[in-house]
Amino acid sequence: MDSGSVGLDALRFLRQRAEDVLSALREDVFAPEGEKTLRRTWSISEASELVGRSPQSIRLAEKDGKLPSPERLENGRRCGYSLEDMNRMRALFGTEPRRSSADEAVILSFSNFKGGVGKSSFACHSAQYFAIHGYRVLIVDLDSQASTTTVFGFNPDLQIGRDETIAPYLLGEQHSLHYGVRKTYWPGIDLIPSALHFYSAEYELAAQVSGNVELLETLRAGLAGVADDYDIIILDPPPALGLISISALVAANALVIPVPPANIDFASTAHFLSMVIDTLETLRRHGVDPSYQFVRVALSKLDERKSTQGAISEMMRKVFGSYLLTTPIKDSAEIDNASARFETVYEQPVPLTSREVHRRCVTYLDGLNREIEILVRRTWPSHHDALREAGLM
Repeated sequence: MDSGSVGLDALRFLRQRAEDVLSALREDVFAPEGEKTLRRTWSISEASELVGRSPQSIRLAEKDGKLPSPERLENGRRCGYSLEDMNRMRALFGTEPRRSSADEAVILSFSNFKGGVGKSSFACHSAQYFAIHGYRVLIVDLDSQASTTTVFGFNPDLQIGRDETIAPYLLGEQHSLHYGVRKTYWPGIDLIPSALHFYSAEYELAAQVSGNVELLETLRAGLAGVADDYDIIILDPPPALGLISISALVAANALVIPVPPANIDFASTAHFLSMVIDTLETLRRHGVDPSYQFVRVALSKLDERKSTQGAISEMMRKVFGSYLLTTPIKDSAEIDNASARFETVYEQPVPLTSREVHRRCVTYLDGLNREIEILVRRTWPSHHDALREAGLM
């Protein structure tokens, strides 16, 4: 047996063992119901703050029959409000924070060509933050690892075929993205899923793009066709400089770059920025002209107990200035534990123990996403007066 055959046999063995473990993990996530559900509920004080009306107004609407009352536990206490309940409140009170039809939907890409920077975690938590606050969200999974697809309730190994990803549209086999849009178990969040089958689309697209860079605008055109239904579209591109990630850069009109505070990640980000600039300048020479409403860097996986990370994060604040989002996402066991079950911190019920740890983690996630929300709303003229009143313009 030649060495090449031995090498392939070893790789096949490793692949099979890895796939078996991944399949077991996903089966555990979806068992026993076979589908994910949103277990998180909100107290009346939390609902009041999120909806923008007082607890008294909510109770009065329930008493008048305009809103259903939440179910009660055996001890008589309220079970809490679901996200559907809060969206009903917003519809009743007229506090939905949506853009006007004259405003442009924000297409936000969390991009970095280096893996392990927290890109998918940022995309999922941001999508859920916007949904919790009443926005209409579409999240597009462009990574064949399909982590985002799993987080939002689909088993890509069993439920998602190639024709259900964005690949048929990018390759000209579909003429609208509506075929790929799926409802998720999160009210207010739709998904265009990915799966391992999507990996080959990169090579097929390369064959078509050769000599015709305008095809890199295909994704932008497809998203424009579904954008009327959403306030924000969030892209989760692959961690590599390829045609799919370039298509995401072309399609986006806003960009957030996650960077952990490590020298190797900072260096990779500098290279990423150089490659993006070179790529965009090349595209412009060929008539493809991406533009962004805002570009920001986000500090991820910060562990302040490590002095080097503290020093690097300070250096990043000086180097990037106002382009660095103020709130970092700290290295947190809460995020790691949720990720291990293909979940996010936002969807987990508040734990009976370690409440303070959970609260701190949510505070940082809310802080960063609140900054992004303000940037998004600044792109919408219909929100400018309210932002000025709040001192945010």
